[in-house]
Amino acid sequence: MRITRARASALLMFTIAGLGTQLGATIPDPADRSMRQFLAQDDTQRPYRATRRLEAENGKRTGWLEAVTEYSLESGFRYEVTAEGGSDYIRSKVLRAVLQGEQEAVARGATGRSSLARANYSFQANGVDDAGLANVILSPRRQEPVLVAGTMFLQPDDGRLVRLQGQLAKSPSFWIKKVEIVRSYERIAGTVVPVALASTAQLRLLGVATLRMTYVYSEIDGHAVRPSPPLLALAKSPTR
Repeated sequence: MRITRARASALLMFTIAGLGTQLGATIPDPADRSMRQFLAQDDTQRPYRATRRLEAENGKRTGWLEAVTEYSLESGFRYEVTAEGGSDYIRSKVLRAVLQGEQEAVARGATGRSSLARANYSFQANGVDDAGLANVILSPRRQEPVLVAGTMFLQPDDGRLVRLQGQLAKSPSFWIKKVEIVRSYERIAGTVVPVALASTAQLRLLGVATLRMTYVYSEIDGHAVRPSPPLLALAKSPTR
C-alpha cells in the first residue's frame, strides 16, 4: 500500500506520542531512590542520654517538666524529673504519663511495632516538595495507636529522615478523637535522632490539647556530644 507524505507524517507523530506516553510511565518517582536509601539504613535504637523538656496545654491548664532520659540495652528506658511547674493535672496525667508510657513500651519490647519498617508500613514515593525534600507516604499495616498515617520527609541525597507528620492510625482512647503529630529529626554524632515532637489532640468534652517535647543530647552510643546552639534554642521555653 502506498503511504502518502501526509499519512507518513501522521503515523510518525502518533508513534512519537505513544513512545512519549510509554517512556513517561517508566520514569521513576524522584523520591523513590531516597525511600530505598532510607529503608536500607540500620534503624536499631542507639543508647543515648538526653534532657527533655515537655510542655502541654488544655484550655487554661498548662504545665511543663524537664527530665533526664536515657536508654541502654541493659537498663532499657529510664527517666528522672529534675524540674516542673504549672498544673498538677497536666504534669501527672499528661507529661509524666508520656514518659511512663515510653518506659513501659520499651520494657515490653513493643518499640519494634512502631518502627518505620516494612513490617509496620507500606511506603509510597510521592515526589520532591518545594523545600527539596523527598516525600514518602506512610500507610500503616495495622490500626494501632503507635503507628502514623501520614508522610515522612527525607533528604534526597542520602535518604536521611528529616520529619514525620500525620495522624495516629488509631486513637489511644475513646476520649481522644484525633491526634496529629509532627516529629523532627537531626543527625548528631553520625546518628539520626528525634529532636522535637509537636502534637495536637481533640479531646471529647475537654477541647483541644497540645503537647511539645524537645531533646538536648549529651551522649549518643557511648560518646559524649556537644549540644548544638539551634537545639538549645529550640529547647528553651519560658517557665510557666
